[in-house]
Amino acid sequence: MRVLVDTNVIIDVLQNRQPWCESGKKIFLAIANKQIIGCVAAKQIADIHYFSRKQFREQENIDKKCREVVTKIMALFELLDTLGIDCQEAVALDNNDYEDAILISTAIRSGVDAVITRDSNHYKSVPITVYTTDEFLNHLKDEDKKGHTS
Repeated sequence: MRVLVDTNVIIDVLQNRQPWCESGKKIFLAIANKQIIGCVAAKQIADIHYFSRKQFREQENIDKKCREVVTKIMALFELLDTLGIDCQEAVALDNNDYEDAILISTAIRSGVDAVITRDSNHYKSVPITVYTTDEFLNHLKDEDKKGHTS
């Protein structure tokens, strides 16, 4: 299963945001263990770099540390190109957050099976399956049980 992991889930893990980081870490582990294919849109990499700069603002070598973070993310996740057509399609989506609409358009065009997010309110009325982190972890458990009983 290929899933696009929303930026908020990634930032929760990278910045150890409680209480959300625990479920996010389990999703990262599922990706690392090849249970699922985790995807990020190219647009998200710039956002992750930006949030990393804020996290490291009091430290030396900020840019180097931020580049290390995004390099690790790109090694773990499949990187999906965000195209102009995604931006155009996003305008027509029934979504109050244009950035999330771009992610949805990218995910749909890329054939992703689902989106995992902490804030499913930003993904109402979209033509793709959306899970919160906890919902997705429950889905994985259910799929694992089915696999063991077959």
